[in-house]
Amino acid sequence: MVSPLFSSSSDTTSTNETVPLCFSINSPPFRYNHTIASAAFSAVFSGLGLSSNLFALVVLAKTFHQTKSRSRSSFLLFLGGLVFTDFMGLMVTGSIVVSFHVTQFNWRQLDPHCHFCNFMGMSMVFYGLCPLLLGATMAVERFVGINRPFSRSMNMSNSRACSVVAMVWVTAGCISLLPLAGLGNYHLQMPGSWCFLNISSKPLDMTFSLIFSLVGLLSLVVSFVLNTVSVITLLRVCCGQDGRQRRRDYEVEMMVQLILIMVIASICWCPLLVFIAQTVLSGSKLEVRYLLLWLRFATGNQVLDPWVYILFRRSILKRIYPRMDWSRGSIVTLYPSLSTSLRKLTRGSLGGTLRHSQHGREDLDGFRQGEPSTVENTSAS
Repeated sequence: MVSPLFSSSSDTTSTNETVPLCFSINSPPFRYNHTIASAAFSAVFSGLGLSSNLFALVVLAKTFHQTKSRSRSSFLLFLGGLVFTDFMGLMVTGSIVVSFHVTQFNWRQLDPHCHFCNFMGMSMVFYGLCPLLLGATMAVERFVGINRPFSRSMNMSNSRACSVVAMVWVTAGCISLLPLAGLGNYHLQMPGSWCFLNISSKPLDMTFSLIFSLVGLLSLVVSFVLNTVSVITLLRVCCGQDGRQRRRDYEVEMMVQLILIMVIASICWCPLLVFIAQTVLSGSKLEVRYLLLWLRFATGNQVLDPWVYILFRRSILKRIYPRMDWSRGSIVTLYPSLSTSLRKLTRGSLGGTLRHSQHGREDLDGFRQGEPSTVENTSAS
């Protein structure tokens, strides 16, 4: 029985007519009388998200060209990949949804072979998983960068960071292609403006639904665990006995941004992911009203992500908390001789390493005594 808020012509479809797979459950035209599916709501939502992500991309590009820190530049590349993915996701899916509300096109006539519906379903899965996977990847990068700063700074380059982002995109793309290989299906969803995976207890549909949900939830768990360890490490460094010398200001900035990205992703995505898993495992009927509600929560992630970077940059934080000394770099950039010593440890002789280590200790003693610092300021607004 169809919910009173919805009606579909699928009940009146002739049994002799061959119905394309993506229209086998829901078939246009639909009638839906709720504000959350209105044209104005979708247009304003998409426009706000696109403009926010575009502005964040411009600020990110400017900051990336100004920064001299390798660890920060790689983090900015990951963050840029996240913002760019959110921007493209809103552009692709938002344009389809808004076009439907404006033109009220008939999916059966426009897409008789389900190619367009499959494309949108793939886009929903791909642009849904990418932010979660990228969030987990950024958590791994920060975990290694904070707990193994020297080994990480020698290994992670900008080209490698770009390769990791590309790998995340490929992984999400492969998952989105599974229904085209026979694992699950994409179906037109009420109110007829979008296509998504078929949430049902049928074996293949259930398997793909669980893959989508568990990959997303696992990404959030990884982000939570690694970010928690990274925060504890930073607190020990910044608040310990050597906190004045070992303050890692831009690491703190990046962790604040990453924690907020994780919190926003958890709030936005957990309801939808849990709802999908719970529905297919319980075998209960799909509650369309809740699906649309949790979907709006999930897409809100694409709107809020760029504002994390826009509002929580060092230039903004300096205005909010001017008493904090924001002029210091990380421990690696604060004592370049120490970094040089550790790098030469891997390829130099023991005697040469000891000489450079002694030189590093002399620099540390000079800094503690108030001697002029020769450290290049690597912080960027």
